[in-house]
Amino acid sequence: MTFKTLVPCLLLPPSIFSTSLSRIMGNLLCLVQVDQSTVAIKESFGKFDDVLEPGCHCVPWIFGKQLAGHLSLRVQQLDVKCETKTKDNVFVNVVASIQYRALADKASDAFYKLSNTKTQIQAYVFDVIRAFVPKHNLDDTFEQKNEIAKAVEQELEKAMSAYGYEIVQTLIVDIEPDEHVKKAMNEINAAARFRMAATEKAEAEKILQIKRAEGEAESKYLSGLGIARQRQAIVDGLRDSVLGFSVNVPGTTAKDVMDMVLVTQYFDTMKDIGASSKSSAVFIPHGPGAVREVANQIRDGLLQGSATT
Repeated sequence: MTFKTLVPCLLLPPSIFSTSLSRIMGNLLCLVQVDQSTVAIKESFGKFDDVLEPGCHCVPWIFGKQLAGHLSLRVQQLDVKCETKTKDNVFVNVVASIQYRALADKASDAFYKLSNTKTQIQAYVFDVIRAFVPKHNLDDTFEQKNEIAKAVEQELEKAMSAYGYEIVQTLIVDIEPDEHVKKAMNEINAAARFRMAATEKAEAEKILQIKRAEGEAESKYLSGLGIARQRQAIVDGLRDSVLGFSVNVPGTTAKDVMDMVLVTQYFDTMKDIGASSKSSAVFIPHGPGAVREVANQIRDGLLQGSATT
């Protein structure tokens, strides 16, 4: 250690100066410190000699021993963004996150064989992704994200193990197509959902119409049934009245009684219509001849009904 090396250290801040001074004193005493999760590469006259574990070691520089450098054993992460094209001609940016670390038992290979580890890893990632993604459509690429990560990890593990590195984990963290493609995909999805909603709405309206028609049919059936029973009750009541009057009043026939009942009902109807000031009834010819005709028709119907019963 020369005086020119010692003088600049005197101008440093106290904390840095104390660290630098301890290293200088360590070098003067041929002692070096290796931090935790780190190994040091020791050379002898420029040739690899040994791998130093964390702790304090004696490196007699006066005998040609020196430290070539340090190698971290911590897990490191490298994010690689690769642009490629899918099978359906859509350009996407695939972002892969590679977690790797140097192996302690292969520290010499990791230190000497690769000059730029990150560039080497990036080249392998580009090669695998650009070979895998063009074989699949855009939708399949999103679905097979794990297969892409597995293919990248297998290729890196096979290649980097020869250089003393271990691939801890490979993740495909993002697949990002062009902005216009994403907008088009969202519009397609929205249109499909609108179509599904329209189909469901039409199906609901169909069910409502069917239920409404079934309700109307049931209502009409019950209404018709009620009208039929009402008419049957009227016929039964008129028949009983005619028969009772004929029995209690000797010399009268059913025709005379029926004419009297019809005339009575006719005048009751005219009275009710006249009592209403907002009546919208439409009259047909209703002279005595017309009344007689109606009476004959009703009487014939009643007599036929009585004959059948």
